[in-house]
Amino acid sequence: QVQLVESGGGTVQPGGSLRVSCAASVTIFRLNHMGWYRQAPGKERELVAVLNSGGATTYGDSVKGRFIISRENKNTVLLQMNSLKPEDTAVYFCYAQYDTNYWGQGTQVTVSS
Repeated sequence: QVQLVESGGGTVQPGGSLRVSCAASVTIFRLNHMGWYRQAPGKERELVAVLNSGGATTYGDSVKGRFIISRENKNTVLLQMNSLKPEDTAVYFCYAQYDTNYWGQGTQVTVSS
């Protein structure tokens, strides 16, 4: 069993930056993947960014060049979101893959002027 606790998020103006973090109850080096998905109202959940156990990253096409995923410590992954756009507004879910898929409770990110 893996627990994921998200923090950060909030409201920002277009062009601004936000950071969200996700703390796992196990060391992230034991996880196959860890990262973020997001879901906007009326849309399907989509990939934002994930890290694999070797440190390789995968980004969704819509965030490439603007978002950066990184490890803060052995339990925590950060998502730095820059040049935010209104279409980035969504609930952001932390995700981890171990023996099965695990999800955090979600944190709201709103980009609005």
